[in-house]
Amino acid sequence: MSSSRDLLLFIVLAALWGSAFMAINAGLEYFPPVLFAAFRYDVAAVVMLGYAALVVEDPIPRTRGEWTLVAIGGLLLIAAYHVFLFVGESDPHVTSAVAAVLVSLSPVLTTVFARGFLPSERLTAIGTVGLIVGLVGVAVLTRPDPGNLLGDGTVPKLLVFLAAAAFALGTVLTRTVDAELEIETMEAWSMAIGAAVMHLVSVGLDESIGEVVWSLEAVLALGYLSIGASAIGFLVFFDLLERLGPIEINLVSYVAPVFAALSGWVFLSEAITPATIVGFLFIFAGFLLVKRDAIRAEVARQRSTR
Repeated sequence: MSSSRDLLLFIVLAALWGSAFMAINAGLEYFPPVLFAAFRYDVAAVVMLGYAALVVEDPIPRTRGEWTLVAIGGLLLIAAYHVFLFVGESDPHVTSAVAAVLVSLSPVLTTVFARGFLPSERLTAIGTVGLIVGLVGVAVLTRPDPGNLLGDGTVPKLLVFLAAAAFALGTVLTRTVDAELEIETMEAWSMAIGAAVMHLVSVGLDESIGEVVWSLEAVLALGYLSIGASAIGFLVFFDLLERLGPIEINLVSYVAPVFAALSGWVFLSEAITPATIVGFLFIFAGFLLVKRDAIRAEVARQRSTR
């Protein structure tokens, strides 16, 4: 980290995004899962659209390429990611820590998808080993039983894995589009489109607003996810991304599970199991192997600027 301010913001971001997994689990007691995700981004989209209108000269996408970026963001980074995540977390076997650890595989999967869609990207032999190590971590967490694949939370945990894959794929696809769009504009419109898509999915799953149990806890969970984790969290993320670059900011994925585990333990009495810790260590080791060249280059750059 280049300054104490960046370090503080990094910790704040990790805390916001890590504790969001706890807030999801807490809110799922009161909302159908996909409708809950849609409500979250209804609020977040309004906040971000207002913010984009204030800070961006032209907050509306204009070209086909710009709308393509927004569509990728809305469909993959927002809708697919949150549908899989919220449905997965609705199972009691998927604790806040487990969900956060599985999502932390996303940076590793990003490298894999980049190899297929970005010709300049290559996954080396050691990078392949890193991917395998990361997937071992997923296996440790899901512990699939060939004789009972539908039991013990295996399928919900795999849904969270699919959430990480959707986010990774969306991240890569946005880099294939020949268009530039202000981050605030892209995120605001992606949130709006993602929320609309999730409402359609919710209707398709026969979820009903009548199933919502409005309570103080429900409002707090929804408000925290919409304002804290989404609106404020993304603004902190954009601020850090500009100064730290993608390598350092990726490390948020590996600090967030600590806050997810602690907040889940404090507020929801969720146990932190040895399998969760071991799975996290495998996934983080996979990240280090896949990103070793970029990490080495970033360390050298930081030393040269001192």
